[in-house]
Amino acid sequence: MIYPVLQTGQDLLSPWRMQARAFGRLLEPWGYPHPLFGGLRALRAALEVFGHAGLSNARPAYGITPVRAGNRVLEIEEEVVTSTPFATLLRFRKDIAHPLPKVLVVAPMSGHFATLLRGTVQVLLQDHDVYITDWHNARDVPLSAGKFGLDEYVEHIMNFQRAIGPGAHMLAVCQPVVAALAAVAIMAEDRDRCSPRSLTLMAGPIDARQNPTEVNRLAEGKDIGWFRNNLISEVPFRYRGGGRKVYPGAVQLSAFMTMNLGRHVKAHHEQFWSLFDGDAARADQHRRFYDEYLAVMDLPAEFFLETVQTVFQDHALARGTLNWRGRPVRPEAIRRTAIMTVEGERDDICGIGQTMAALDLCRSVPVTMRHHHLQTGVGHYGVFSGRRFAQMIYPRVREMIQTNQG
Repeated sequence: MIYPVLQTGQDLLSPWRMQARAFGRLLEPWGYPHPLFGGLRALRAALEVFGHAGLSNARPAYGITPVRAGNRVLEIEEEVVTSTPFATLLRFRKDIAHPLPKVLVVAPMSGHFATLLRGTVQVLLQDHDVYITDWHNARDVPLSAGKFGLDEYVEHIMNFQRAIGPGAHMLAVCQPVVAALAAVAIMAEDRDRCSPRSLTLMAGPIDARQNPTEVNRLAEGKDIGWFRNNLISEVPFRYRGGGRKVYPGAVQLSAFMTMNLGRHVKAHHEQFWSLFDGDAARADQHRRFYDEYLAVMDLPAEFFLETVQTVFQDHALARGTLNWRGRPVRPEAIRRTAIMTVEGERDDICGIGQTMAALDLCRSVPVTMRHHHLQTGVGHYGVFSGRRFAQMIYPRVREMIQTNQG
């Protein structure tokens, strides 16, 4: 019953939000800087805040801006390399004569679209040929496409890496670090010629037993049956994926927002005053963030439940019990792929040490090819986006990739 209730709420509020946005635009000429119309300014600000507070199930645009290469400014064009019912391998192509290191960015499938990593991509594009796993909303995937669990997720990563070709690199952000490391381990054991030259793992739960956060405690606090019975719902038949069992993205978003409810309430309160005072730049920054943050995608039920049990309850990779299609996953098989882990000092989603655990698991990789970076002063999102990522973390990632480019 979760999905019908959530969807009914969205359906009822959607026309009201549209009207609020339209009416707010009509009031713009009577807003700031006219001091005599304070009441209208307040009404317009309230309508704007309400109108943009709703959820969306449509993937936002990446909106990657041109990048500078030497003395040239290059336009970025999105190019589909290959696609499945569940994901698209997307390349951000630019017209440049000399080849750049190829990097596959493995985006999380955790309730938000891969566009959440647009800042990561924008920075990487300065020096790299960038590809991304653009996961599809499960509610739009027909039942005929079959199931999508952790095995299929790992398989997608390997196939996308092969589609890019030999000599490429891989960078995984947050939730997919376990699947990315498993994919590289399988490829290494098979001596796959497309094994990445380097693997960067950023703020993800390789070993969630280390410094557990509230997210880890929530995942361990209930048995897997509770998650199945209380969080899984069927997609209504009005959508292409009608009948598919999913973990609704709206539920995941609610969980994240509840963890920091005071922060989100404060942000919307400040947005009201930004609009009232006519601070367009600040208001636009808030709007861009929440337009992205409130765009949610549903996860296939198999993938969600297997991830909760395998990664957060059984800690299978860290304990050496992880299997891919019945085959043991052996990180110690990795020998020629350089490994770098990145963590944030203030990360309240992935605790310090959870990602760094990968370095011990990859014990066959020479010590000189294993690196760790702990960034002070950043939380979870600051590990892969924002000013400190661009100025302090990215130079370390770029150096590691260039050193192992060959």
